Formats: sequence, C-alpha cells, structure tokens
Amino acid sequence: MTFVTVDTPVMCNTSGLPNNTYIRSTRCGKHKIFIGMAPGVGKTCKMLDEAHRLKRDGIDVVVGCLETHDRQDTFLKVLGLEVIPSTAIAHDGLTLTEMDTDAILERQPQLVLIDELAHTNVFGSRREQRYQDVEAILAAGIDVYSTVNIQHLESLNHQVTNITGLVVLERIPNRILEVADEVVVVDVTPMTLEKRLQDGKIYPLEKIEQKVQSFFQHRNLVALRELVLREVADKIEERGIREATQLNCKRENSTLQICCVHERILVCISTDPNSLRLIRRGARFADYMNAPLHVLFVNNPDRFLTQQEAYYIENCKQLCLKFKGKFLQVAAHNTVEQIVKVAKSYRITQILLGQSRCSYWQTLLRGSVVNQLVRSLTSIDIHIISIK
Repeated sequence: MTFVTVDTPVMCNTSGLPNNTYIRSTRCGKHKIFIGMAPGVGKTCKMLDEAHRLKRDGIDVVVGCLETHDRQDTFLKVLGLEVIPSTAIAHDGLTLTEMDTDAILERQPQLVLIDELAHTNVFGSRREQRYQDVEAILAAGIDVYSTVNIQHLESLNHQVTNITGLVVLERIPNRILEVADEVVVVDVTPMTLEKRLQDGKIYPLEKIEQKVQSFFQHRNLVALRELVLREVADKIEERGIREATQLNCKRENSTLQICCVHERILVCISTDPNSLRLIRRGARFADYMNAPLHVLFVNNPDRFLTQQEAYYIENCKQLCLKFKGKFLQVAAHNTVEQIVKVAKSYRITQILLGQSRCSYWQTLLRGSVVNQLVRSLTSIDIHIISIK
C-alpha cells in the first residue's frame, strides 16, 4: 500500500453542544483521516492496525463506530479493542442505532475510531451527519481516527458524478479534509480492488455483478484513484506554500523554494511566426502531464505593435484559449525579469522557449535569455524548441 500524509493545523468546532454534556478540554483533539478511492481498499483495516499498535504502546483507544459490512477480516481486527455500544433511536415505529457520541464524551478516551465519516445520522439524532459528531469529539480534546472515500468530498461531487454516472448524496465539507492533522491515502491498484470484489471480500456474492456494472467499472476506479492522489497532493503543495510564505515573511530577503507537486507549463511567445507552433507543442506537453497551460507574451512598452503583429498575437491568444490555457500579456522592459516573475507567481515547473534568432554578437553583448533564466529559476525545467 502507498501512504501519503498531509499535516495541517486542526480547527475546533463546538457548535450544537450543550454546556453540560461534558467538560471541555483546553486543547482540541487531533484528527487523522484514512481516505481511499472506493470501498474495499483497506481504510478500516489500516485504521484498526494502527489502533492495536497504539494500544500496545499504552494509549487508551476505543471504537466509537465501526462498519464491518460482514467482512470477516475486519471483524477479527476489532477483537481486543474496547467498543462503545451504539445508542438506540426510535423513528417511524422502528428502532435504529447510531454512534453514541455522548457516551464517547463521557468515557473520555485518548483516541476513538470512527468509521464512515460522511454517514448521515438517523432522523432524530442530535446532529445531522457523523462528521459533526466528530467535530464535537475533537472539541472535547479527544483524538479521532476516521475513514472516508474520495467521492464523499463536497467539491468533487460533480466530477464523481461525471466519472461514475452516480450521484453521491452523503458528502462532507472540504474544510474537514483541509483542517485534519493527518490525511493518509490507503491505496491499491484497480486490479487488486477488482479481485477483492470478485472474491467476495467487499460485498456479498449476490451484489458483485451489480457493483461491477456500476461503481466498480475499471475506468471508474482508474479515474477515482487519480482523483484521490491528486487531491491529497494538492493539500501537500498548499501546505508547502503556506509554510514557505510564513518563513518568507519572517526572513528578510528569503529565497526559500516552494515545492510544486503538480506540473505547470509556461510557453513564452513573441511576434515570431513560429509562436503558434510553440503553443501547440506546449499544449501537447500539458496534455501528456495533465497540467495547466500558461502562455506569456511580454511586450516592450517603448515599442508599438504593428497591425499585423497585433493580429498575430491575438491569434496566439485564441489558440491558447482553444487549448483551455491562460493567456498572459504584460508590458515590461526586461523580458527575462518578467518571465521569472510569472514563473514564480504561477508556480511553473516547465518553460518552453523558441530557439533564438539572435546573432552570435547579439547574444554575446546582451547575454543569452536561456542562461539568465537558468540562473534565476534553478528548480524549473527549460525546453528550447527548434524554430525550423
């Protein structure tokens, strides 16, 4: 299994809690989320394995809510851990059960395990969704381990529907993931997950065919896996940017580099007739790398474009937009400085330039643009594209 971890500060939320339910802790609990691309990747088992290890280390661990889904392997991993009994809730003549949040708060363990973070509570429960119960527990100073699948993240709901054709009704706000102390991706290949499904390790045998024809189609699993890995990678990058920004504010003239997880392409064009070809090459780069495309034209404010040049630059802009790129046109006397500024501002990782038409003497007198960029942008790859 592959694990990716993100550390960010935790934010407390005590809304909806009566003051007499428990004694508030002076600190918020820490939240660790195990996230995966689909049911069956092993999130709950991984969470239980860590719980047993912590219990051996002397940590007071309890199970607040666990959904085994009749999976024998999962059930066996619960043995040896204290389980907080569910609470009964009457609804429409039926008696249903939910996690007993009040019992957890009264018990005050160091760590509680809570499965299926996006679950919607039974009507009549104090809180509408389970993630709200988790916020209450965290506010009481109790650490929480929880599990969730990527399709339950609010901001990705539309993408998941486009991928799978299914509408996911149970969702959690993005902030839950953003403020978690740790986010661990529990990852397996689509082929491994498909075999687990066929072996009856995820759903009962009578439901397998239905799942294969819907959510568990191979193309769906491939897309969902990429989605979860990219989402967590985004969090890693955002955290790096925040830390770098904070350090830059504290250190005068700091040159701290920001780590970029995703590729970002910048094509630098001019009025040269080969700029359209350069944009097409950059668009292919962006497509291969699944990266955003940026196209930059730096215009010297002391020089007015001819009608033909202005028309050509407009064609470049339209071609960039056709490839769903971002077109940037700026006025500056120093082209190199402007490229460096844009590259840092947009966290560019790859720059494409056309081969220079300058003569040997011009390059010798004014210096090579490429050499200046290489000295200024040590962590960015620079590609020189032939103009022939």
